[in-house]
Amino acid sequence: MTRRKRRKFTAEFKQEVAELCRRGDRSLVEVAKDLDLSASAVRRWVQQAEVDTGTGPADALSTSEKNELRKLRREVRQLREEKEILKKAAAFFAKESS
Repeated sequence: MTRRKRRKFTAEFKQEVAELCRRGDRSLVEVAKDLDLSASAVRRWVQQAEVDTGTGPADALSTSEKNELRKLRREVRQLREEKEILKKAAAFFAKESS
């Protein structure tokens, strides 16, 4: 089985696909097949659209919350790296002065 190259889709495209599925004219699988998408990806997009509109599970994160969490995790990782660099620099200069 050959694997397809990973494709990127815009948020607007995902919203439009989710809206097609929620209209009920065609099933999720039919929409996915017509657009050459995997059914699991379309299902995730529909579920995320439900969360974003407030009709999904109460404990699920909205898209904006996920983006904020991703940004904060990146910032924490960077701060930890900077802290390690400062620790090493402090140890180096402490060794130099003695």
